[in-house]
Amino acid sequence: MDTPVEQPAIATEGRLLSLDALRGFDMFWIIGGGTIVSGLGKGLNCEWFNLHVLPQTRHVAWEGFTAWDLIMPLFLFMVGTAMPFSFGKRLGRGETKGRLFAHVLYRVVVLWILGMVAQGRLLEYDLAQLRLYSNTLQAIAAGYLIASILLLTLRPRWQFAVTAGLLLAYWGLMMLVPVPGQGVGRLTEDGNLAIYLDKLILGRFQDGTAYTWILSSMTFATTVMMGAFAGRLLRSSGTKWQKVVVLLCSGLACVLVGWAWGFVFPIIKHIWTSSMVLFAGGWSLLLLCLFYLVIDVLRVRFWATFFVVIGVNAIAAYMVTRVFDFRHISDIFVHGLARWTGPWHEFVQAVGAFAVLWLVLLLLYRKKVFIKI
Repeated sequence: MDTPVEQPAIATEGRLLSLDALRGFDMFWIIGGGTIVSGLGKGLNCEWFNLHVLPQTRHVAWEGFTAWDLIMPLFLFMVGTAMPFSFGKRLGRGETKGRLFAHVLYRVVVLWILGMVAQGRLLEYDLAQLRLYSNTLQAIAAGYLIASILLLTLRPRWQFAVTAGLLLAYWGLMMLVPVPGQGVGRLTEDGNLAIYLDKLILGRFQDGTAYTWILSSMTFATTVMMGAFAGRLLRSSGTKWQKVVVLLCSGLACVLVGWAWGFVFPIIKHIWTSSMVLFAGGWSLLLLCLFYLVIDVLRVRFWATFFVVIGVNAIAAYMVTRVFDFRHISDIFVHGLARWTGPWHEFVQAVGAFAVLWLVLLLLYRKKVFIKI
């Protein structure tokens, strides 16, 4: 008989280090990896690097997908992956679902406020500049809230059915509902239903970009749920190699289905299309498969600590880089090298800034200080 995903189940032995490492790998690119690669490109001044590598560190203008576009979906996916573990642990020690829902609401509120601090201009203390819904943390909050309701109230088969239904419903809404002054099925930056609703509902508090939030919360939730399905698999009683095979096959299937769906419902991260959810979710599954295989199955771990240090304090790392510019601290140590490093100075500065932050995170890690919500 089906049981909810969060009820106590046979847990995998020990902690899945791969989850922390993959989360840290994702966060690395946000807090310094992108600027390091950019600086490397400037120093190398190599045509091949500039043509084939650097474009993967930038978002596509609208339709399409690069490696850089995977960062946000992967983060939402990893939030979902951790949910069966955290929910199962809480329910297993006797907490009620009511108390768990209260904690979910608390996390949603905190994430929402942090999102407004990071990108919503909350610290400007100017109502005219405030943006209510404009940041990855708020997308996580919305997706986490919806996913929590599904995980705590529905049996697994219905969770899957509702997740699939949300993907199809979003497709239908975006392609079949007419937008005033634009018509039906337009997926341009200013003509799609999602941006129309954002501007209508948020008004002057809309962030002024082509990214969409309110209606796209439907598909934010499906990205989180894809992670939750993977988390349930990792928490199950199957063998490690069985889990690797399922992750691999599921990832490949999602990439292919998302790519094929993209011919009729284009892959557009800005509006979080259903095809993008499957395409990005497939790549997220493949990355999780790789990290799980190497770290938790083959136990090749010598390299993982570098990312784990970041992953165990991921939100803290994200927020501190939104409030402080670590390049200023780095410049204390590397500014004088500019005369010697020439075109490589931007790379040196980026590495220095990241190193300062990573050392702070290492200190927290060694002191076992993990900042959680």
